[in-house]
Amino acid sequence: MFKASLRRVLVVALALLPVAAVQAEDPPLVRAQNSVRVLNEIMQAPDKAVPQDLLRDAKAIAVIPDMIKAGFIFGGRRGEGLISVKTREGTWSNPSFITMTGGSIGFQAGVSSTDVILVFRTQRGVDSIVNGKFTLGADASAAAGPVGRTATAATDTQLKAEIYSYSRSRGLFAGVALDGSALRIDYDANAAIYGAGITPRRIFDGGVSNVPGPVVDFRDRLEEYTSR
Repeated sequence: MFKASLRRVLVVALALLPVAAVQAEDPPLVRAQNSVRVLNEIMQAPDKAVPQDLLRDAKAIAVIPDMIKAGFIFGGRRGEGLISVKTREGTWSNPSFITMTGGSIGFQAGVSSTDVILVFRTQRGVDSIVNGKFTLGADASAAAGPVGRTATAATDTQLKAEIYSYSRSRGLFAGVALDGSALRIDYDANAAIYGAGITPRRIFDGGVSNVPGPVVDFRDRLEEYTSR
């Protein structure tokens, strides 16, 4: 009886996870448009947005729109988005495409969608993602970020974090812990937009041309919001 019940639970869990992956797979330009939309919607609510001083001092910013979380006992999440880094000149780079994945165990059921923003406060996390992959909490310390006009209300734990993570679900925007989530460069999406063989470092260093408007728009919106 117990084994039969466990089998049913596992079947449901395995059935839900592919749903998440399929729903999250947007074409690169659609992903860029959705990333810009999420950034605009969050930053246009200053009292409930990423603090302005954090954006201004950030080394990199990633936006993962509509990250899907699905599961039943065993859960998983997957999302696809963009990341831009601060250049030596203090401006924002063209973005690289990224994926974010993670798993969890616990009593949970169903499928939900969440927008995620990551604010990188040190160079270490940026260097890790340039090399292709890093894990929140392992390769760089992460904490739920403060929300509001400034970061003055940050706790000691938050102040020590190298990355601040935020999520928005059903209209509620707040700091969220995402330890264990893996961030990877999406080389296929980069190749579709920038051309085959283009590395993340080349993208970040400005070594690309003929960048589509929706992708440039992500960089331009970051410039707008961090120069206020």
